[in-house]
This record gives sequence, C-alpha cells and structure tokens, in this order.
Amino acid sequence: MHGRQEAPAGAIHLALVGEMTDVGERWELEALCRGSDGGVFFGPHGFESKRDRAAREEEAKAICARCPVVVACREHALREGELYGVWGGMGEAERRALLERGDRVAQAG
Repeated sequence: MHGRQEAPAGAIHLALVGEMTDVGERWELEALCRGSDGGVFFGPHGFESKRDRAAREEEAKAICARCPVVVACREHALREGELYGVWGGMGEAERRALLERGDRVAQAG
C-alpha cells in the first residue's frame, strides 16, 4: 500500500509516550494514560464541539488526577512545548496561557 495513513489521535499520544522511553525519560512507564484510550487525551482530527471537548478533557484530567507521574508529564509538556492534547492534567489552552505568562515575566525581569 502506498501513501501514509493517519494514526488515530489516541495512538499518537501513546506513541509519543512510547518514544520518550527511547530517549531516556522513564516516568512514562508509570503513566496511567499508557493503559487508557488515547483518544480521550487528544481531540478528533475533525470538528469537536465545545461541549464534547470539555467532556473529553474532563475525562482525561480525571485520569491525570490519579496518575503517579502527573508532575513529570506536565513538566515534559511545558518543556517540550506540546501543542495538542491533555498532558499532566493540563489542556492546550491552560499550557499556552501558563507559558505566555512565564514569557511575559521573563521579559519583564
């Protein structure tokens, strides 16, 4: 078969977590998302209503709230600039806002 097939969004999250093992980060071995539906952490490729997105993110964040490595996951997402999905209990907009506040603080200092 020629051409590239897109992986489902859930597979992307699990693949990213799996890649981290290869580059030396070990926290992902204990991440609860490894046994979860990755589609909860990333929205669909197409349209997603605000209500559906909020429900999906709430479900993902509930998993993160029980995760023993939530802080390491959040730090990874902020350090690496993960643009999409729920990482370390934070959604895309939350991470973006935190990073923007940090940039303004750094520039003001």
